[in-house]
Amino acid sequence: MTEHYSDDLIRRILTQTRTIALVGASANPARPSHGVMRYLQREGYRVIPVNPGLEGQSLNGERVYARLADIPEKIDMVDIFRNSAQAGAASDEGVAIGARFIWMQLDVRDEAAAKRAEAAGLTVVMNRCPAIEIPRLGIGGPE
Repeated sequence: MTEHYSDDLIRRILTQTRTIALVGASANPARPSHGVMRYLQREGYRVIPVNPGLEGQSLNGERVYARLADIPEKIDMVDIFRNSAQAGAASDEGVAIGARFIWMQLDVRDEAAAKRAEAAGLTVVMNRCPAIEIPRLGIGGPE
């Protein structure tokens, strides 16, 4: 599996996505996941934070859930801010809830999890950040 993704693929994912579950969301403004969540919200995405340590709290105006399965609405993209060793579990949960896309953040890779998700019909991106790709491609958020 390659980590080279066409601009057309990245653009399609980011324009077809409306609701993102951000796994590994942090309440600490200094953490990259916090900044990316706020950025994606400003771009018009609904971003639902997932962090068992913050369950039930509010983060950037959204309720925090412990697990993807706890989110009561449809998720388009699972954005994984966990290390590579933990990415597989989050990816598998994304498959289980019927997400369309799995997105693993910078330096996050799990080839086996990506293959499982792709075999289930999901599109997977690894080692990329949507907050970098959106301005690079000039995307204005969801369609």
